[in-house]
Amino acid sequence: MKDSFTVTANPQKVFSTKNITKIGVLSALAALLMLLEFPLFFAPFFYQLDFSEVMVLLGAFSMGPVAGIITEAIKILLNLALDGTITGGIGEFANFVIGCSFIVPAAIMYQRNKTKKSAIVGMVAGTISMAIIGAVMNYYVIIPAYSMMMPLDEIIASGTEVNSAINSLESLILLATTPFNLLKGVLTSIIAFLLYKRVSPLLHS
Repeated sequence: MKDSFTVTANPQKVFSTKNITKIGVLSALAALLMLLEFPLFFAPFFYQLDFSEVMVLLGAFSMGPVAGIITEAIKILLNLALDGTITGGIGEFANFVIGCSFIVPAAIMYQRNKTKKSAIVGMVAGTISMAIIGAVMNYYVIIPAYSMMMPLDEIIASGTEVNSAINSLESLILLATTPFNLLKGVLTSIIAFLLYKRVSPLLHS
């Protein structure tokens, strides 16, 4: 039996007028939340926590993974317009990929069986996926992009300042990047889970 977390969203109507409007609103809110960043004690200064994925996850749960991907893309474009870029768009592309690696698995699992249990399993899978994809993207894309403006030794040294065990790119990924994405996934999931039932009438009006 479906529980109170169940919704009636039809994934075939992603591009309906109502859904396009909802995607626009959620994207704008996500872009604004992306501007509100918080440092974490275990990660260097360039890892800043924000809760923009909460809005994207709400949209993906209510309208499906395709809507989530679109919301994620619009969020990134809006943030570029509002805040610019220091990586020539590379960091923003990586942010999009990492965000989708969290949103898409969670939404797909939830769409298959719309219950609280499926939502939780989906968010756990999404968090693990984001941690893995985040590590890969940081190792091969994001940090190399930043190293064009800040020497890699200085990037690693900024990690050493918060954790003496960080002394290489690999240890930076293992001890800062991965815990950062795991924490972001867990906190985003908790907030979205608590909010979803309250905002569900608006998302499905």
